[in-house]
Amino acid sequence: MNRLGQRLAALIQATGPIPVNEYMATCLFDPDDGYYTTREPFGAAGDFTTAPEISQMFGELLAVWLYQVWHLSGRPVPVTLAEIGPGRGTLMKDMLRTLSQLDPGLADTANICMVETSPRLASVQKETLSKFAARITWHETIDKLPQAPLLIVGNELFDAIPVRQFVRQGAGWRERMVGLDEAGRLAFFAGAGSLDASLLPAGADTAPEGSIVELAPARAALMQAISERIAANGGAGLFLDYGHLEPGVGDTLQAVRAHAYEDVLASPGEADLTAHVDFAALATVARGCGLAAHLATQGDFLLRMGLLERAGRLGARADDATRESISLAVERLAGPDAMGSLFKAIAVLPQGLEAPGFAG
Repeated sequence: MNRLGQRLAALIQATGPIPVNEYMATCLFDPDDGYYTTREPFGAAGDFTTAPEISQMFGELLAVWLYQVWHLSGRPVPVTLAEIGPGRGTLMKDMLRTLSQLDPGLADTANICMVETSPRLASVQKETLSKFAARITWHETIDKLPQAPLLIVGNELFDAIPVRQFVRQGAGWRERMVGLDEAGRLAFFAGAGSLDASLLPAGADTAPEGSIVELAPARAALMQAISERIAANGGAGLFLDYGHLEPGVGDTLQAVRAHAYEDVLASPGEADLTAHVDFAALATVARGCGLAAHLATQGDFLLRMGLLERAGRLGARADDATRESISLAVERLAGPDAMGSLFKAIAVLPQGLEAPGFAG
């Protein structure tokens, strides 16, 4: 058992089993041994590759989306352009380069903000964005952003926000906990806490024994904060992640290390822990704040935003190897057997404002 595992085992031995969301939060964000506070997770040398790392086209098309929504909103000035959960800063770098070409005035006058809780990642982002860093501010929370119309994006943000899990036990649902087995190893158990039937997704009443239901109150709280800011000041939000468009029953908690899956209890703090995002739940929160919420698969969204056209322009004067690389990137980003179907997109914005890239 590694150091964080030993600390968790000691905590559990002293106070009892902990819920899954507490285990997940500790593994990801512990200040001394947490995954995002101690490791470089991104890219081929890390544990996973995100869409901005696959191709510049992803960031370019998100920049076009922001630019179009800004126009549709009446070109407000000043405006806050923010990214939340910015990783290494690759997405913001591509968006700022593109916005500088589309409208230098917008790029020069916007409040460019990064919402990041990890000092280590903030340092990496400052290096990535060194060309623009003098104009960018870093903030730990949404409420620290300037009071202005807000255009905000987040890629693979919500999947890393901890979830609670409940397991079917007889006629009820008990909260899933992390405890210690007879050998002193981390293991899952059904706790005493139960789930109100009104919170269950459709189909849960016929789910077999041992089935898992996931709820994510921390995700809802973040979407609430973002939606309230947009409802009060104007703007729009665009978020892409892997997940489902309708709530359901199933265990989606997973651990990834070195681009391969592993047991979620095997190496606390050494693997990325995520769970699929319930996009319908996020949409419900945004609509409860008076906003419109539009949903699509990532593939459909990127294709509507002009992914194929952009790929054609990039490849027009490229050599064969580069064109092949661009083609593979398109397939990874939008193909139905790659990120195109597994990943979804949600846009939240004021009622009556068009959402580019979304049907209807």
